[in-house]
Amino acid sequence: MKNEIITLEKFTYGGDVFGRLEDQRAVFVPFAFPGERVHIHLVEEKKRYARGELIEIITPSPERIKPRCRHFTRCGGCHYQHLPYQAQLKVKSEILKDQLQRIGKIDSPPLQPIIASPNEWYYRNHIQFHLTPEGRLGYQAQRSHDIIPIEECHLPELPISEIWSRLQVDAIPGLDRVGIRVGAEQEVLLNLESSDPQPVSLELDLPISVVHIGPVGSLILAGDDYLTYEIKGHVFKVSAGSFFQVNTPMADAMVDHILKHLSISPDATLLEAYCGVGLFSAFLAPRVRQLVGIEASPSACDDFVTNLDTFDNVTLYEAAVEDVLQNLQEKTDVILIDPPRNGLDRKVVDGILSLKPKQLVYVSCDPATLARDLQRLIHGGYTLTQITPFDLFPQTYHIESISFLQSQGTSMES
Repeated sequence: MKNEIITLEKFTYGGDVFGRLEDQRAVFVPFAFPGERVHIHLVEEKKRYARGELIEIITPSPERIKPRCRHFTRCGGCHYQHLPYQAQLKVKSEILKDQLQRIGKIDSPPLQPIIASPNEWYYRNHIQFHLTPEGRLGYQAQRSHDIIPIEECHLPELPISEIWSRLQVDAIPGLDRVGIRVGAEQEVLLNLESSDPQPVSLELDLPISVVHIGPVGSLILAGDDYLTYEIKGHVFKVSAGSFFQVNTPMADAMVDHILKHLSISPDATLLEAYCGVGLFSAFLAPRVRQLVGIEASPSACDDFVTNLDTFDNVTLYEAAVEDVLQNLQEKTDVILIDPPRNGLDRKVVDGILSLKPKQLVYVSCDPATLARDLQRLIHGGYTLTQITPFDLFPQTYHIESISFLQSQGTSMES
């Protein structure tokens, strides 16, 4: 592998900056800025592209700032600590637009201004650590499965930082990850994720709950197996094995955005696919005649039932989304989808198109799979009316967004 001196050109999705080598191959370099003249070492070479790492910044960008964390560039958790926050927001908007144009073939995407996080630091209500062979808490290194022991982290909410820095964990075979969550009342839940069905031994002198999550399910070792979160006055139960948005104020903002921009009749039937614990369903159920949720996670389904137990117009299917959509018979006016990072399976897209809802709401955490899916939906007869990015993950390259689509030939009123 050789070294080269190049001038970088633009940010790309994934945290890297794009440039050209002397032989005109594309090269991707992390922790850099467009316009910077850099000395790089090639760590991966392919026929059409290469990856490099910084050796020296010959001409630094005037926007470059000093990272806050000593682990930055080694740890794989953060990608943009060298960017001022307003620059991060601009980069994410530009990347989302580029993905929509390049992958989705959407010439002029109706992109709205990005919604900033109120907290640039200490915003995560949930953090997951891997373990070194010695039992030290750490994160995976950049583009590697190696574990970097962590002495500081500025992303989790402060109650999590106060707990994890006091944890002592023995290197136990089968203990894969340690997760820490903080709830609405600053209560803390420790998840011990293990491939061994036998729970680990525990000595506890901290006021926290502890749950062992193994191959046969969850076992409470101390306290409770759930936390509560409050969004817009609604209290949500979230069990140890259930997903919830990690940036609580931004979850509130996303709910507000959907309620503001989704024009819907009280006689409508709304289907929410990948409904989780019911974050959006809890606020949409009072506005429609019938709400149908679909979720494959048993833990999330249990929480959904608890969180929406006051509504008698809600039906829940505990199954894969593609299986339910293929067999659903009732007329559906609106579908809200909030899939995992890999987006929509083609069977899900086909199921949506067969149901022919008047409106679609797509909550995405990956602009590349979003762009791919939007192209399929647009070809299936939908118009993208607006898309708004939300910065749920400051200091990282991750981009959340909410898209609204309308069936061609219908009005905004469902």
